[in-house]
Amino acid sequence: MHPIVVLTVLAAVILVGSAIATGVEAAILTVSPIQVHTLTQQRVPGSRALERIKARPGRALALLVVANNLCNISGSMALGSHADGVFHHGYGGAAGLVAFNVVFTLLVILFAEILPKAIGNTFAMPISLVSARVLLLAERLSLPLLLLLEKLMPAITAEAELTTNEREIHLMARLGSQQGQIEADEAAMIGKVFALNDLTARDLMTSRVATPSLAGGASLESVRQEILEAPEDAWWVVLGQEVDEVLGVQSREEALEELLRGHGHKLVSELCDPPQYVPEMIRADRLLTTFRRGDRSSVRVVVDEFGAFVGLVSAADILGVLAGWKRLPNGNGEA
Repeated sequence: MHPIVVLTVLAAVILVGSAIATGVEAAILTVSPIQVHTLTQQRVPGSRALERIKARPGRALALLVVANNLCNISGSMALGSHADGVFHHGYGGAAGLVAFNVVFTLLVILFAEILPKAIGNTFAMPISLVSARVLLLAERLSLPLLLLLEKLMPAITAEAELTTNEREIHLMARLGSQQGQIEADEAAMIGKVFALNDLTARDLMTSRVATPSLAGGASLESVRQEILEAPEDAWWVVLGQEVDEVLGVQSREEALEELLRGHGHKLVSELCDPPQYVPEMIRADRLLTTFRRGDRSSVRVVVDEFGAFVGLVSAADILGVLAGWKRLPNGNGEA
């Protein structure tokens, strides 16, 4: 075979080998563990192998680095030796050898480094899925070498944990909304869910002075007009004779039912639901968990550190923050 043809084939093999190692390395590093976990749940071919690689990426990356350097260093040394023999016997002599080295160096930079990394970043997921099983097989075949490298460099054995935090989730939701992957209102609601952790019952409650109340000693008939004129979702705190004596809570719906049944002569204190108390500093996310299906009451009586009645909070107050129609207490607009 012609010496120039052999030289060209050898250079092409080195470039292709280095490009594959570089591109796969870039793809493996670019793929998000959360994306891989999602594909595994969907049972996409190659995703399970890729998940195993992402769980301990040090081994796969070590193999790719070894392969890349074998091509770039050992391959280049062999290519240089062969090129020296070819150009020594003609084809431009020393000047031809220098020109070949310059051209080959540019080819390595462009087609074995820059272009493969760009392709690996752009098509990270398909490249990773295709190469995952091959990498796992290569890990098994080269296990003695990997064990030696792990002894010399313990960082290779480090396992990657699938973790995230509130800020990352919020950012991913916003980016997903901007890219059209999720709806804008869905992204906004995700942010509002996290906002609940920063709010307390004191921030959301209706204060004591603004909370509607009924006297426990009054008959239902005597407060008929007040019940009829109240909003559909109205609740009252039923108060006793003593200061801060909360006898219970009364909803408009139940009060109307009792009136229709002809129980207007009964006292409000006899018909009201028992109060359920929450501290004023309880976080809104924990407060939401206190409302359970089957509860007769959808409101909670808020008390301070001394047990004194300070306000009333409902599940609607919390859901209003999530839905966006209830303004945050700082007055900066809707939640």
